[in-house]
Amino acid sequence: MISFLWRAATVVIGVALAGLLVANASGLNPFQPQRVDRSQPALLKSINDISQYHAAVGNLQVVVDVEDNVTWVPSVIAGRRTLFVAAGTVDAYVDLAGLVDQDVMVSSDGKSATVRLPKAQLDKPNLDHDRSYVFSQDRGVLDRIADAMETPQQAQFYKLAESKLAAAAEDSELRKRAAENTKSMLTGLFKAGGISVTFLDKEA
Repeated sequence: MISFLWRAATVVIGVALAGLLVANASGLNPFQPQRVDRSQPALLKSINDISQYHAAVGNLQVVVDVEDNVTWVPSVIAGRRTLFVAAGTVDAYVDLAGLVDQDVMVSSDGKSATVRLPKAQLDKPNLDHDRSYVFSQDRGVLDRIADAMETPQQAQFYKLAESKLAAAAEDSELRKRAAENTKSMLTGLFKAGGISVTFLDKEA
């Protein structure tokens, strides 16, 4: 009985080895892992109408330099300094839903109009995770040990990067460009109807 089992095992092993040799000769790997995607189809929960005209987008990049120190402890023992490169975009838009009847005044002959536009606004930064990364990090001995035991969290760097990108967008000409592009778009629409238009900015 034992000899029979031994011969059977030898045959199985021989077949497996033969298959492996054939696979290697043909460039195939029979032990290559495979992934099966059993995800459910995406479900559309809702559709919302929007009235925002996204008229400009800013491509931004910032280097976040954060240093965490422990009081009275040398940096070689505890503490860390991280350089995080963040890249993303910020959209600038004009919400045309803010227009009311009093904001659009057409002349009696229908050949000219005055439009009081809402001010351009900035959307939340859209951080590009594929282009955002930790560039370098200097750590003390204790921090290295802690990172070896637990994966360090990077959410704080993304959050700080978003706030810096938002601040940079505020200091840029994105709002101005969005307002100009919106006026250009509306001018074309009015012109197609044979109407010349003049724009005024709303106070709020």
